[in-house]
Amino acid sequence: MAYEIDEVLIPEEELKKRTEEIAQEISKDYKGKNPILIGILRGAFVFLSDLIRKMDIEVEIDFMAVSSYGNATHSSGVVRILKDLSENVRGRHLIIVEDIVDTGLTLNYLIRNLQAREPASIEVASLLLKEGCQKVPLKIKYLGFKIPDRFVVGFGLDCGQRWRYLPYIATVKKV
Repeated sequence: MAYEIDEVLIPEEELKKRTEEIAQEISKDYKGKNPILIGILRGAFVFLSDLIRKMDIEVEIDFMAVSSYGNATHSSGVVRILKDLSENVRGRHLIIVEDIVDTGLTLNYLIRNLQAREPASIEVASLLLKEGCQKVPLKIKYLGFKIPDRFVVGFGLDCGQRWRYLPYIATVKKV
């Protein structure tokens, strides 16, 4: 199936501004706590990178890679861990950094998986939340934007590995 960019949903300047605001919120909330930010690969790497450059606190970074999409535009609901954390997180403050939350099944799985490792706390920072798509209740403390139920690309998000490089969030359509 072929796709093309449809429309810009969130312009570059809005992304930069909200990312800086979230970085400031996290810096205030975690001053002196040295949290571990866990970037969920691959989509969250751009958001995570911009986020940490706007923080004024010490943080550590680790990554997890999970799959629930493959090359599809809808989550399969089956979560697989493709890359696990490198660090022990017991007793540490964790912030899961996501690019987008739609059904919430992947995030719910990640939170339960990390809770079993006995961290001091777990919070979530997500750039995007698809409104009305959640199948499980979620608490996202640091949220960038709520968006409609459309498939989006840019700012690290992709469709079949395309369009991660875009500095804005755009919708795609089938052609």
